This record gives sequence, C-alpha cells and structure tokens, in this order.
Amino acid sequence: MTVLLLRHGRSTSNTAHTLAGRSPGVDLDDRGREQAGALVERIGSLPIRAIVRSPLLRCERTVEPLAAALGLEAVIDERISEVDYGSWTGRKIGELVKEPLWEVVQQHPSAAVFPDGEGLAGVQVRAVAAMREHDRRLADEHGGDVLWVACTHGDVIKAVLADALGSHLDSFQRINADPASVSVIRYTPVRPFVIHVNHTGSALNAALSVTPADEKKGGTLPAGDGVVGGSTG
Repeated sequence: MTVLLLRHGRSTSNTAHTLAGRSPGVDLDDRGREQAGALVERIGSLPIRAIVRSPLLRCERTVEPLAAALGLEAVIDERISEVDYGSWTGRKIGELVKEPLWEVVQQHPSAAVFPDGEGLAGVQVRAVAAMREHDRRLADEHGGDVLWVACTHGDVIKAVLADALGSHLDSFQRINADPASVSVIRYTPVRPFVIHVNHTGSALNAALSVTPADEKKGGTLPAGDGVVGGSTG
C-alpha cells in the first residue's frame, strides 16, 4: 500500500506567521488555492483510490479540486488533524520562539507537551495508527496494492515520516514538509519504505515506478528527484 502524504496548501495563517493549530475558519490564501488546483495535474493522473483528510478547512479546500477530478469523496479522520497546540493556538510565531518550551520542541520534541494541548509523542501515535488502519482497510477493500492520499498538516507529516524512517521522534525537525508538498510512503508486511519527501515539483509519476524484482521484495524504487518545526501548520 502506498500513501501520498499531502500537506495542505499555503494558508492565511502561514502568511500571517501565526500558529493556526485547530483554529476554525483558517482558509487557503490565493497561492494556496493555486496549489490546490495544481494537484489535479501533479497527481491526478495517478491511480488514486481514496482520499482521507484532516477535518480542518484548509485541508478540505486543498483536496476539493483533486477529489472532484477523480470522482472521489474524501473521508474525514480526526486522527490526522493538526496538533492541538492548546494556549499556543493563534499566537504569533515571533512570540512563541521566546517561550522556554520552544527550545524543547526544537531539540527534544518527544518530551514536548503544549500548554492545555497535547504532546507531540501522542500526535505521532494517533497519526501512524490512522495511516496503518486506512492502509489495511483499503488493501482489504481492493484486494491488493492501492495508492491513496492523506491530506494533513506539517508536524503530523513529519511525525509519520520519522516513524517510517525508523528514526526517533526527536529527529523529526530534520524533515521538511512544505505547503502543498507530497511525501510518499509504501507500507509492506516487512517495513515501510520512504519513497519521496517534500515533493513540490510537477508530475510525481516518476517517483512511484516499481520494478518486478523490487516488487517481490515489498519495496519501491525511489526515482526522480512549518510546522512548529519550521512553519505554521
């Protein structure tokens, strides 16, 4: 099973340099809407069988053009929603960098728990569980390998990628997940294979080619080419 981890397009909060978190009504800006429309050409030709998204508006807006082009209805999953940043939600990033917790988030994120919110370790647990559950469900429904999209948020994507890479959550700040980027993970019975990280180019097809020999091994050939860790969700 292969999942395309799609970060929502650029939002009004991204450009305002605030931490959107789960604030209601945070929409895409003009650039974000362009990015959402471009997804149809970037990945719309791929055999995508399902779209799962965070319940937040910016993810809804991001997948709308793609879902319409593919004739799919996105499934909403709370487990891939944005981090609950608690009392940090809606604050300016310039203010947050002065908080003592900011350094913990950067250097020791597995220990970071946001005031009146959740911890990043818990975010990773819930998000990875969602990915694997949808993977199993879609495999059972379609009787084999399926390509699907999960539209979510920067820190969530980084946490899922860290798990797939077999690295500690404390390393997740080394991973980038830009607005409208696509990262690719192939889950197999043996282990996950990270095929692509932070793809922001045009067509993604070349990154998903599989040779017969590689398929027998349960892998995929890599080809082709913040977030409280660097963006604002």
